[in-house]
Amino acid sequence: MFRWGILSTAKIARDQVLPAMADANNCVISGIASRDGARARALADRFGAEHAFGSYEALLNSENIDGIYIPLPTSQHVEWSLKAAAAGKHVLCEKPIAMQAGEIEQLIAARDKHGVLISEAFMVCYHPQWHKVRSLIQEGAIGQLRQVDGAFAYYNVDADNMRNQPGLGGGAIRDIGVYPLVTTRFVTGLEPRRIQSRIRFSPTFGTDIYASVISDFGDFELSFYCSTQMALRQNMVFHGEKGWIEVHAPFNTGDYGFGKITLNSVDHGNQQVFRFSGERQYRSQIEAFVEATKGDGTAIFTLENSQGNQRAIDAVFAAGEHGDWQAVSGDM
Repeated sequence: MFRWGILSTAKIARDQVLPAMADANNCVISGIASRDGARARALADRFGAEHAFGSYEALLNSENIDGIYIPLPTSQHVEWSLKAAAAGKHVLCEKPIAMQAGEIEQLIAARDKHGVLISEAFMVCYHPQWHKVRSLIQEGAIGQLRQVDGAFAYYNVDADNMRNQPGLGGGAIRDIGVYPLVTTRFVTGLEPRRIQSRIRFSPTFGTDIYASVISDFGDFELSFYCSTQMALRQNMVFHGEKGWIEVHAPFNTGDYGFGKITLNSVDHGNQQVFRFSGERQYRSQIEAFVEATKGDGTAIFTLENSQGNQRAIDAVFAAGEHGDWQAVSGDM
């Protein structure tokens, strides 16, 4: 059984990832680390982990850990991913894995040097609803894709929350703007060529609290908005010449409703509904990552894929600053 170590007691670890690990069929939670040893012990006891560590370094140095899950603030992702890889541990790191696309080169070099897996935790790419959307588009169910529309918003004005702290990598774009981009790239296999954006910043926190983005993919455009100070909503629609696909709970199935896809066909004048109740994308992500560490070819979200998404995010910020179209390239 693959032995996980958890680097911090962050909320997403407590609420989503640790329960998924506990239910997964190919791994165990072996250790939890916190700079507060009592917090580490309490969470370890809650999930039946044998080891609790009062420092992150102690976890990395433990012989009882095979892989590290990192739910730290965004600004610390690269630093601790590199340290974990140097300790010979596989790494699953929360998104976004870096603040800039250029930082990911260090992670690729560390992955190759130390012979470990490093993967960004985009759980959506492991949910069967997104595999279904991809197959429907590839099969021509909606004809030529022409327009993608997306939205992801929630309301959070807690000054202590890292999402409202620019020094920790907070803000709407890095926290949730990544999702419309990564899912569109996932289902089409294409990369945006250029991006235009409008960004609004909080006068209180200094973080981006709203962004409206247009991404030019060539034959189609992705248009989406994201916000950390708007009412809870998420939706994705893929509109083609012969029909359209709506993904009703695209990113947080369970929290926003069960996974459901609606396919509307113009040619046949009918509607098909595909439901994915009971699917747990965090568990699927964990199990796929563990299988991939065995070298069996199991598909996971690669660092090269991370580079593509981060280049797009970098372009969103650059376009918002300059007020015009920004090219998305490997040089950013």
